[in-house]
Amino acid sequence: MAHFVSPSLLTADFGNLAKDVRMVNNSEADWIHLDIMDGVFVPNISFGFPVIQHVRKIAEKPLDVHLMIVDPDRYLTRFHDAGAEILTVQYEACVHLQRTVTEIRKLGMKAGVAVNPHTPVMLLKNILQYIDMVLIMTVNPGFGGQSFIIESYNKIAELKKMIDEGGHKVLIQVDGGVDLENAGKLVETGVNVLVAGNTVFSSDDPEGTISKLKNI
Repeated sequence: MAHFVSPSLLTADFGNLAKDVRMVNNSEADWIHLDIMDGVFVPNISFGFPVIQHVRKIAEKPLDVHLMIVDPDRYLTRFHDAGAEILTVQYEACVHLQRTVTEIRKLGMKAGVAVNPHTPVMLLKNILQYIDMVLIMTVNPGFGGQSFIIESYNKIAELKKMIDEGGHKVLIQVDGGVDLENAGKLVETGVNVLVAGNTVFSSDDPEGTISKLKNI
């Protein structure tokens, strides 16, 4: 199966956000990734519903929304209404994870679960049947432009084996430090969805960089 590319708007030019979204529309990207941070679960604040709604009006690709917030259950319906088509919650932030992902699916969205670098993927074994995607954070979440954590390859391989042995149809997504040098190995290890922010939006040719990530 060909892999997907989901450029992260966290490192886009917010003074020209519409321009950057249209660039992604015209590119070979599959999704548009939005990181929602509340300043509590992670030490940063990003953007909320007005920005998502604005992006939705312009975007021609599915919105891939990652919630790095406490108590995400309060907002599931609002993220659906704002335009999210894929909604990922943090394992560490959900007290009743199965209930949360089941509600996401009931609302008509794909359900994802993200794990921080220190969280073992084995903890996801019993939730895989209820979800569509696992997001492995390959940096400590909160800020763009960080270096890739090399131990992530082992987590990806372990998760891939667990998915295959269980016969689950679950995508593996990675976010953090993804670039043209490690993208090939990530896909070879089992990654289905590459999230790239700084690599794309700091490039002199963002659309060309997306094409290279898509065609590695």
